[in-house]
Amino acid sequence: MSEPNASTGQAGSTAEPLPRQVADAYVDALIALDPITGTFLGVPESSGKLPDFSPTGQEELAQLARTTLDRLAAAEARPGGDSDGERRCARLLRERLTAELAVHEAGEGLRAVSNLSSPLHSVRDIFTLTPTATDEDWAAVVQRLRSVPAALEGYRASLGEGLKRGLPAGPRQVRTVLGQLGEWIGTDRSWFADFAATGPESLRADLDAAAAFATGALTELRDWLRDTYAPAVEGAPDVVGRERYARLARYYNGSDLDLDEAYAYGWSEFHRLLAEMEKEAEKVLPSAKTPWEALAWLDENGEMVEGVEETREWLQSLMDEAIEKLDGTHFELAERVKRVESRIAPAGSAAAPYYTSPSLDFTRPGRTWLPTMGETRFQVYDLVSTWYHEGVPGHHLQLAQWAHVSDELSRYQTTVGMVSANAEGWALYAERLMDELGFLSNAERRLGYLDAQMMRAIRVIIDIGMHLELEIPADSPFHPGERWTPELAQEFMDAHCSRSSDFVESEIIRYQGMPGQAIGYKLGERAWLNGREAARRRHGAAFDPKKWHMAALSQGSLGLDDLESELSAL
Repeated sequence: MSEPNASTGQAGSTAEPLPRQVADAYVDALIALDPITGTFLGVPESSGKLPDFSPTGQEELAQLARTTLDRLAAAEARPGGDSDGERRCARLLRERLTAELAVHEAGEGLRAVSNLSSPLHSVRDIFTLTPTATDEDWAAVVQRLRSVPAALEGYRASLGEGLKRGLPAGPRQVRTVLGQLGEWIGTDRSWFADFAATGPESLRADLDAAAAFATGALTELRDWLRDTYAPAVEGAPDVVGRERYARLARYYNGSDLDLDEAYAYGWSEFHRLLAEMEKEAEKVLPSAKTPWEALAWLDENGEMVEGVEETREWLQSLMDEAIEKLDGTHFELAERVKRVESRIAPAGSAAAPYYTSPSLDFTRPGRTWLPTMGETRFQVYDLVSTWYHEGVPGHHLQLAQWAHVSDELSRYQTTVGMVSANAEGWALYAERLMDELGFLSNAERRLGYLDAQMMRAIRVIIDIGMHLELEIPADSPFHPGERWTPELAQEFMDAHCSRSSDFVESEIIRYQGMPGQAIGYKLGERAWLNGREAARRRHGAAFDPKKWHMAALSQGSLGLDDLESELSAL
């Protein structure tokens, strides 16, 4: 990779940069500070390194954002800086960096403990995406394993600084992460040892030693969290309040949301979906008193996939089938976008399935990941809608298409500038699209889809309600007039969700550790639906869904402030 020109940010260029070039220069500089981002983007030089998660490392990232914002202002004033493409990129870059700086300056990086997304999780998870095809790749893995102690020491320094500043993480997050660390460290072999065991024999001694080095760092962090950090945060709140919530919601959604309106919208969706679920449940089990009684019956009597590897293969075939049937009719897909892999998530992952994007050169394909949570038997009604969300036409089609058009837009718009609510909103829209197109072929699968939609509506209700301690409306079937607590949130979700109590508990802990992220699914879906409907009205009979989908997926990332208006204009 060539070095960016110091005055312009363009590799080998002497012209004054426009916003898209400023954005891509930011990506180059970010990769230098954050090798995990480099690996996500497919940069080979990143494979042996890990970021500095210390307060100093965090401040370096913040200073990069400040410098980039200064350069962006100058770029926008230059001839051509106000074209549609430059304007869209500039708005995204300014909104994202401003939101990130607000989070940094509030010290959120000094209390980053979560069961799903934290520096700790990034350190482990990046090994599942690090190239391992050659001995040279594995030599880089050795170096990355040897970098784990310094990375975790920086993370510990940030948490320690948070304690000094009176910025504790939630106690429930800490207890959960301690449990995850125990699983990763193991009793006989650690996660890092298992990972290193798949490497070449020519590097066996180096891999085993480096894995032991990394495992020792996990053990030291576990002991410090247990003996020092956990006692220090005991009694701290597990909810964040309106001010912190609004700041974090901006970060995840790209919009200064009206939180009370969003809370009311979540309830309206709850009531709409409940009525639809009752109709489908009647078809599945006429004697059922609630939709979840029908879903519980399906857990024992519905369509199943048996075996972990068999389930992985079944999910692969589901995505392959979706690509075959959608390509050319509702999408126009490049060959490299059609490649997606189904994987089983590493042990110790959170309960929710997830997706990882392809590298920009597609040498690493997009991948869906199924956490098995020790199970070997999986309900089809749950898998189908979830894999339309995580895989095709959900996350994979959007994020792989972004990678495909990254040269036409900017790498920033199609990678690190991603807004969670945009991507999660598209994935939820994708589930609905498959329902609209008739892919949910029976009441069993459609009830599962509606149950998944209901979970996303409940996320809006309890994520906002719990953190803001809002009142439960009078027309609620659950504790009307009371104020939300984490305990009530878990009870409510347990009663209106087909998933196990362990899954529900993991979800509540997730919402407490990532305030404002979970609401983006439904709020993002609303923006996608509103944008499509506005475009349909504008075009009338000439509206072409395939053309609209491809244009929508090729515009790169946008926050919710801009997404609906840009979709409407396509």
